[in-house]
Amino acid sequence: MLQYPDAKAVVRALEPDEPVTLLRPHAASRAARFFTQKFPGKAMYAVKANPSPDLIRILWDAGVTHYDVASIAEVRMVRDTLPEATLCFMHPVKTKRAVREAYFEHGVKTYSLDTLDELAKIVEATTDESGKAASDLNLLVRLRVSSEHSELSLAAKFGVDLVDAAPLLQATRQHCDALGICFHVGSQAMTPFAYVQALERVRAAIVEAAVTVDIIDVGGGFPSIYPDLDPPALEDYFQLIHQHFEALPISYSAELWAEPGRALCAEYSSIIVKVEKRRGDELYINDGAYGALFDAAHVAWRFPVAALEDDLRNPLAEFSFYGPTCDDADFMKGPFMLPEDIQAGDYIEIGMLGAYGAAMKTSFNGFGASEAVQVADEPMHSLYRGDRPDPRSSDNVVSLR
Repeated sequence: MLQYPDAKAVVRALEPDEPVTLLRPHAASRAARFFTQKFPGKAMYAVKANPSPDLIRILWDAGVTHYDVASIAEVRMVRDTLPEATLCFMHPVKTKRAVREAYFEHGVKTYSLDTLDELAKIVEATTDESGKAASDLNLLVRLRVSSEHSELSLAAKFGVDLVDAAPLLQATRQHCDALGICFHVGSQAMTPFAYVQALERVRAAIVEAAVTVDIIDVGGGFPSIYPDLDPPALEDYFQLIHQHFEALPISYSAELWAEPGRALCAEYSSIIVKVEKRRGDELYINDGAYGALFDAAHVAWRFPVAALEDDLRNPLAEFSFYGPTCDDADFMKGPFMLPEDIQAGDYIEIGMLGAYGAAMKTSFNGFGASEAVQVADEPMHSLYRGDRPDPRSSDNVVSLR
């Protein structure tokens, strides 16, 4: 793979007509080391955030040994990429055939569920031909919790309600070696209090069910930095999670797990796009809603941007983007702050696209081709460099302790 110092060097060398993905392995490795060294439990990468085998190898080399997989395709891919990794099948709704293949062919022992029907499916699928039920399962009951402190809700689709959790926990306890409770506070949780609220709900579920719990999995939701989204230090999240985990009525040897996705891979990549046309404050670029900018279009996510032309010196102005397809929905409102005199033929770097950008790309209308190169510079924002102004001075974390 070609390597360059930074985005401007890529533009000078290639003058690309198609988008170019910029990969920063050092940034992903740094994020992984941060989690493996500082999170007070086991951090497993949520593969759905970016399923690149190259990225998965980078995370493995940096100490991430466990991977949250959501489909049998992800199970196969990660197992082929990392034969020794521990895989956890954390989608609460799976096919019986997928569970059976995961268990018997790929050695997957950990599964999540949120209904009695799913429990029965897992038990049946992991029973061998002689009728002997599996005795080595880790089964985690997914509890529904609030997403009110997150930018993207994950509270509607999965999770057993607290009022219905006790019978499910009691039934699941009968079929597993280790019983766990998991939850997801939503994507981009902007305060650690989101986890405090969720863990209090976990406490209530355990007390009501009166079962021994061996695993508490706080899921994902750990944030990255974007325009207007500057979260507290991740150490604050870790401290409060650990504090409330330690206070739960659980097994003395219980394990604490997490499923970071965005926080491990957002800084891994960015993309260079070319301005094909300008119409007032609208820029027509060669990537968009059906490419790496899915979130910018569909959930109005604001990614950081930088113009790559040295002669653009006017004050910054607000722009929106149109992508390259024929669809009016291929529109990204922004606003994206760029030099006022930007025009057709200029290039823009759009940052923090390592999470979900690569996973959402399609080839709709024949677009979607993208060369990938490595760059040595830093991502536009980072939680891990150690040079970030400490936001804790203005965050209300202290009052939660």
